[in-house]
Amino acid sequence: MHKEWKILPKKSDGLTEQFLSNRGIGTGQAREEFFKPALENYQQALEIPGIKKAQDRIKKAIEKNELIIIYGDYDVDGICASAILYKALTSIGAKVLPYIPHREKEGYGLSRLGLESAKQSGASLVITVDNGIVAIEEAKFAKESGLDLIITDHHLPLDEKPQAYSIVHSTKMCGAAVAWCLVCDRIRQDLKKDLLQFVAVATVCDLIPLVGLGRAYVVEGLKILNQTQNLGFLELIKQSGIESGHIGSYEIGHIIGPRINAIGRLEHAIDALRLLCTKDPAKAKSLAKLLNDKNSERQKLTIDGVEQAKILVNGNGNKKIYVLDSKNWSPGIIGLIAARICEEYYCPAIAISVGPTHSRGSARSIKGINIVGLIRECSDLLVGIGGHPGAAGFSILNENIPQFRKRLEELVEKIPKTETTLEIEAEIPVGQLTKSLVKEIEKFEPFGFGNPRPVLVTRAMRISEIRTVGGGKHLKLKADGIDAIGFGMGEMEKDLKQGQLLDVAYYLEINKFNGSETLQLKVKDVLF
Repeated sequence: MHKEWKILPKKSDGLTEQFLSNRGIGTGQAREEFFKPALENYQQALEIPGIKKAQDRIKKAIEKNELIIIYGDYDVDGICASAILYKALTSIGAKVLPYIPHREKEGYGLSRLGLESAKQSGASLVITVDNGIVAIEEAKFAKESGLDLIITDHHLPLDEKPQAYSIVHSTKMCGAAVAWCLVCDRIRQDLKKDLLQFVAVATVCDLIPLVGLGRAYVVEGLKILNQTQNLGFLELIKQSGIESGHIGSYEIGHIIGPRINAIGRLEHAIDALRLLCTKDPAKAKSLAKLLNDKNSERQKLTIDGVEQAKILVNGNGNKKIYVLDSKNWSPGIIGLIAARICEEYYCPAIAISVGPTHSRGSARSIKGINIVGLIRECSDLLVGIGGHPGAAGFSILNENIPQFRKRLEELVEKIPKTETTLEIEAEIPVGQLTKSLVKEIEKFEPFGFGNPRPVLVTRAMRISEIRTVGGGKHLKLKADGIDAIGFGMGEMEKDLKQGQLLDVAYYLEINKFNGSETLQLKVKDVLF
């Protein structure tokens, strides 16, 4: 789908100045903090209310040899947060057991089933990570069961807060970062630093903006991850074919993260936590292989699911929101299906996995439409809901799905249509496309949510050597003699002619192959 190009106004002749301006970063301290991010600049944000009370309760549990349950979640943030607390608390002498809910059997967050399991195992203290802030009824149940509950979370709260022993909550960071804040001043300095690699992985995978505090966490965590001694990470890195020392936000978001996520999508995420916590090299190797295999299986299921979803979309007319359901979709992949449909049709998308009586739904949204807010307007039809403005999950009785779809379609009708736009950061003459320009762009890494890799445009590029690769899926050509590749743009080959002039929007990068480095345009869109 061709997008409307929105070229940001030129504010400077220098590209660095232009990019800073595009990101709303001024001069002086703001610039210093962007290019040299450090956690010490965010001391106030790290001192989350509730930490002291929670720490005192943990200390008492250690002194009395009480069993502590770390109640995690099955996504990357929840797994990394659980690993942080497990490693930190065991290092100071706590008796700890992790608990990760089963995605299909229990669903997201704190549940009565999980709390009953904690009670049966003899625990007296439960600490949630990356969940719990909306668990009003579950917190009451914990209290009635004689369990002290410490909630650590970063999700959007409701007006009412759960009745917990202590709440450590911040929306300024991911769940793993909140967990790190809880323990960082109570553990050895070397461990405090080491645990930042888990925060970095979770920050990227949970789409926390990579500016400000999120950027500081990722920059400091990447230093540790690139020389990691963690057996689980080492095996994952080795088996996925990436190179230690060259891991950035892309490798986390597209290679490491999906492997940690895959096992929880299809089986039980506890194996991902075991991988990150094991001290046995043989166990690390077999668990990393298991995660790799599950990721391959997940990829196939996602491709099939997206194809089925597209058939449903095309039979549904041109809508402002798509609420799609199928008995064939595993609850573990519906978020991925929703994300692909949302991206492809540029509108909010909801994929529902239909069960025998209850169904699970996952939603993804576009800029300007708060999906969790919209879905909460249908709370009377739902069993439970949680999430962010950009993504949400919920449970629903099967009989309520048609009404839910109808109501959401009516709600979205009131919202003005958002154009599919491609934001272009600068227009570059072809003569300025050099390797040193790539180096200038790389100063802005790590890229990610809130700090995207800059899309550039060059006008009237003469194209040649047009062909497809990857079985016709991808477009390969030269633009003014520079190598260019357009992933997923293979169909465009039939519309292009040798020597034709095109306006090309692209990422500028250096392609490293067989020891040589060449300039490459990663094409995002073209205008004839």
